[in-house]
Amino acid sequence: MNRRQFVQGSAAAFIASRLPHLAAQTSAAPQVKMIRTQVLEIGYHEYGDPSGFPVILLHGFPDDAHAYDGVGPALAKAGYRALAVYLRGYGPTRFLDPAAPRTAEQAAIGQDVIDLADALHLERFAVSGFDWGGRAACIAAALHPDRVRAAVLVGGYSIQDTIDPPRAMPPEAARRSWYQWYFNTEAGQIGLEQTRRPLCELLWREWSPTWHFSEEMYSLTAASFENPDFVGCVIHSYRHRHRNAPGEPRFLETERQLARRPPITVPTIVLHGGDDAFGHPAAEITAGDRKTFPHLVDKRIVDGAGHFVPHEKPEAVTTAIIDVLGATK
Repeated sequence: MNRRQFVQGSAAAFIASRLPHLAAQTSAAPQVKMIRTQVLEIGYHEYGDPSGFPVILLHGFPDDAHAYDGVGPALAKAGYRALAVYLRGYGPTRFLDPAAPRTAEQAAIGQDVIDLADALHLERFAVSGFDWGGRAACIAAALHPDRVRAAVLVGGYSIQDTIDPPRAMPPEAARRSWYQWYFNTEAGQIGLEQTRRPLCELLWREWSPTWHFSEEMYSLTAASFENPDFVGCVIHSYRHRHRNAPGEPRFLETERQLARRPPITVPTIVLHGGDDAFGHPAAEITAGDRKTFPHLVDKRIVDGAGHFVPHEKPEAVTTAIIDVLGATK
């Protein structure tokens, strides 16, 4: 057994020994805290001693900070300070300026991570995220390696090129992206506005076909979709990435930088749900992986999980975070 396997096994045993206690802890909704940045008032759940090393946890679409209800308490038990964040457009998070456009391009949600860290006076921190949150985590780690100590990225590298002309995608990938084309139509915007709860529940079932979530769990998260900025942010996100909506002028240079697909140089563990409807690569680490992640610690396939890995298999995410931070010591 090599050092990486030993650390991984030790962390997994640590989490497994505490799962019954953590299940009892997560039966009650965690308290929401608020912090103000220059653009947003951001809601988040906090776990652990404030003096512990901070880990920022970022959810995707359509989900919210409750995706980490099983991760935050476990990280706290391991001595970390976990911050599960509501992204712009979700739950209690609000724009400060009522007249500000409800944008959610990738550069904006990446900057939100740094703004949040600044507001909380976090000089150094780790990030973990999936879907939108995975992209925000990628951007923070790629552009601010002086701030981000390590990353756990569910789904791998997801920074997009929103500058150059788009390329055709394989037919199967286009079929799986039906919701994105839908949101690029007026009918899609109306549909999201009027049927957001059943529409997003359909995406949960499609993207994680082996996940048998309860109605109670879905309802807890779906309450976040009632945010008055939810529809505007979702529509802008999916239209901007397909060049059908302008971004904020202040992020144009950042988007140009991201279009070059910068590598993520901080220690990283990549996770993929074994049952993710979007598919996953082979578990072997390739030369391409090494180029994208020069300090890749590990790449893992999470069996029995689909697209929403933190919600479905919180122990896998917790173990990966503890492992990658252990690799930085």
